[in-house]
Amino acid sequence: MFRSPFPDETIPDQSVFDFLFGDLSEADAARVALVDGPSGAETTYGALRQQVLLFAGALAARGIAPGDVVAVHSPNVPAFATVFHGTLRAGAAASTVNALYTAEEMARQLRASHSKLVFTVSPLAETARAAAAEAGLAPGSVIVLDAEDGLRAMLQEGHAAPDVTIDPATQVAAIPYSSGTTGFAKGVQLSHRNLVANVAQCRNMLDITPDDRVLAFLPFFHIYGMTVLLNIALQRRATLVTMPRFDLTQFLQLIQDQRITFVFIAPPVAVALAKHPMVEDFDLSTVRGMMSGAAPLDEALGDAVAARLGITMQQGYGMSELSPVSHVMPGHLLDTLSIGTVGVLIPNQEAKIVDIDSGQEIEKDPSGPSATGELWVRGPNVMLGYLDDPEATAHTIDADGFLHTGDIALINPDDSFQIVDRLKELIKYKGYQVAPAELEALLLTHPEIDDAAVVAAADEESGEIPKAFVVRHPGSTIDEDGVMAFVAEHVAPHKKVRAVAFIDAVPKSSSGKILRKDLKGAGRP
Repeated sequence: MFRSPFPDETIPDQSVFDFLFGDLSEADAARVALVDGPSGAETTYGALRQQVLLFAGALAARGIAPGDVVAVHSPNVPAFATVFHGTLRAGAAASTVNALYTAEEMARQLRASHSKLVFTVSPLAETARAAAAEAGLAPGSVIVLDAEDGLRAMLQEGHAAPDVTIDPATQVAAIPYSSGTTGFAKGVQLSHRNLVANVAQCRNMLDITPDDRVLAFLPFFHIYGMTVLLNIALQRRATLVTMPRFDLTQFLQLIQDQRITFVFIAPPVAVALAKHPMVEDFDLSTVRGMMSGAAPLDEALGDAVAARLGITMQQGYGMSELSPVSHVMPGHLLDTLSIGTVGVLIPNQEAKIVDIDSGQEIEKDPSGPSATGELWVRGPNVMLGYLDDPEATAHTIDADGFLHTGDIALINPDDSFQIVDRLKELIKYKGYQVAPAELEALLLTHPEIDDAAVVAAADEESGEIPKAFVVRHPGSTIDEDGVMAFVAEHVAPHKKVRAVAFIDAVPKSSSGKILRKDLKGAGRP
């Protein structure tokens, strides 16, 4: 078993609100916490804390109490922080919804999470209302934050935050959705202690200071954005500049105009920073550091970005079920660790690498990289379990508390880890998880498709893309464009099938499991 090379951090027995805002000093209250990137509007820490308390009061006045769930359906805008943390302060759990979801996908999450209210923004309101209606939520359950009767009106009601008593170790704070190791998305139950612990574990590893200005385009509804950007930046009293969606021009413009010092990215953005000629048109000299996560970053690509921008590059690893970080490249070790690794175990973290076939633990090799196996992780950041799914929970977290990640890893002599492959079947498109089983189930509803399998196909820009192998019904005339258009009607953009091949039969094992490895190079136009 491997342990973090760093001493354990003390994990406060506090709610997320008390941990982030309980010790807010007068000087910190005057600091700028959030900047709306497009408009430049600023929110101080003091104003944010007050908004969170008023929002919690407004929720309580609407009957929201500990044990209830509130859906947050919004891109990165300052209001997200108020709604998310106000929900937690009221004792309820926030179920964050992908802003790109279709009404069909969103309705599925609303039902599964038992959400009572939905908070959204004007551009997403039509989808939210359709989803709420499909999920059977009560009329008026959708509140549009930027509408006349939205967030501002709620805060003006002046309700005091309720007195709630919660156990941080057991009270669910957030329910992001993850496909875990395989299959459809499941609600990941993260307690207040999970979220507090991961900030405490990471805050000294990431070298974010109150003087930093952090660009936040990675979505807060995703656990990476929720913990690593939103919560860690707030705990460190840095300034977050929000960006509702990624656009390369706006991204570069905001770095220049807002004098951004630190940026969190995913590998597709690294590709643009390394290769796009537009980068030369902007002054990015204020950036001192950049961290990549959500999907593996190639060493050569990381080095190319660092060289072009004259910055330090870091990489980390995690998953929703880990709140999410378990490994990171600490700032003080950047000169010694390869950017091709995900760094070392963070404090309070233990891990095993287990041989897939034998189940034996793999030892570190002092002369070079170890053998590979599945990565197992244990610590205070491991989720409580999947919502309403004890079977999936038991499959993922063993009796000793180790979470089986489904990722294949090795450990180097310097204690750094590398993720070399995935045991799980998820596709990582621009850092977003795409479950093949979901797309396969959808494809099978088409009357002209008899069978289908979806695998990851390598793509330089996106990392991976979903590729469908389709068995057509006899006499069918459906073509590649028809298959892709059908899928696009039902799923969020990141889940679209982007390549299609037609085959005579989907290869399967005797037990009926799709043999995806046999499909990588199969197919014909």
